[in-house]
Amino acid sequence: MSRLETPERILRRLEFKVVRRLDGYFFGDYTGIFYGPSLDLAEVREYQPGDEVRRIDWNVTARMNRLFVRQYLEERELTAWLLVDLSPSMHFGTRRQLKRETAVEFAGVAAYIVTRHGDKVGLLGFPGREVFIPPRGGRMHALRIIHALDQAASRDGGAADRPGDAQAMDLAASLRHLGRLLRRRSLVFLLSDFLGPQGWEGPLRELSRRHDVIAVWIQDPAERELPDVGGLFVRDPESGEQLWVDTSDPALRKAYRELVARQHQGVAGALRAARVDTMVLSTAEPLVDPLIRFIEYRRRKGRWSSAGR
Repeated sequence: MSRLETPERILRRLEFKVVRRLDGYFFGDYTGIFYGPSLDLAEVREYQPGDEVRRIDWNVTARMNRLFVRQYLEERELTAWLLVDLSPSMHFGTRRQLKRETAVEFAGVAAYIVTRHGDKVGLLGFPGREVFIPPRGGRMHALRIIHALDQAASRDGGAADRPGDAQAMDLAASLRHLGRLLRRRSLVFLLSDFLGPQGWEGPLRELSRRHDVIAVWIQDPAERELPDVGGLFVRDPESGEQLWVDTSDPALRKAYRELVARQHQGVAGALRAARVDTMVLSTAEPLVDPLIRFIEYRRRKGRWSSAGR
C-alpha cells in the first residue's frame, strides 16, 4: 500500500481487485455468510416465494394452515463493527506489505460490502480510544473508516519507539468496552495478530455469547521462523526490550520455533473456546483467496442452522 494512495484510491483498488471477485461467491446474500440471525425475532410473516425452507415456523404454519416464516431483526438492519489492532507489532511485515496495511485493506473491503447493502459499520481501534467512528452507512462512511485507520497507522508509526506504554495492546479492555457499547446483536470483526499480553480470552468469550464475532488473525511468515543471518539485535515491538541473539545457533532457532508454535496453539485454542470463527490473513498473500476460503467455510458450516441461532 503506497503512502501516496488516498482513501478513495484504496477503496477503488479494493473494489476492483477484491470485491468484484467476491461478488460471484456471495450470490447477492452476504448476510447469510457473514452474519447469522440473532435470537431477536422481528416478526412471523406469511411465506413468500424465495424464502428459505429452514426459516419456516412449523408451529404457526400448523395453526394457520398456511406457510409462515420467521424473520429476525438483523435481517432488516445489520450493524457491523471493526475492532482493529493498531499496536506496534502490527507495524511489521516482510512480504507484500505490513500487517497493519493488511488490516486496513480488510477493513476497507468489509466496510464497503456492508455499507453497499445499506447496512451500518462502526470502527474502534486499540490500544486507546482515539480511533472511534460510530456506525453509519454509505460509501463516504467506508472512506472515512479507511482514512481513520490510515491516519492512525501514520500517526502511530513510531509507536514502536514508545515502548512501555501501559495501554499497549489493550485488547481485553477494548473487548469489554465494545461489549458495553453494543445494545443489539451485531457482527464484530476482530483484526489482530494476537501478539500482545494474554487476558483477552474471557472478554472475547463474553462478547461472542451475545454477538457474531469473526477473528481476523493477521500473520507474517517471518514470525514463524528465525532466519539464519548471524548475530543481530532484535526488539520486542510491544515492550521495546532489545536483545542480541546469534541466529546461526540451531538450538536457538529450534527454541524460537517451539515458542512460536506454543503461542499459535494458545491463540487458536482461545479462539476455539470462544466459539469464534477465524480467518487467517498473511502479509504474503492477497486478500481474495483467504476471503473465498472463508466464505466457502461459512457456507458449509451453515450459520443459519447453527445451534442456538
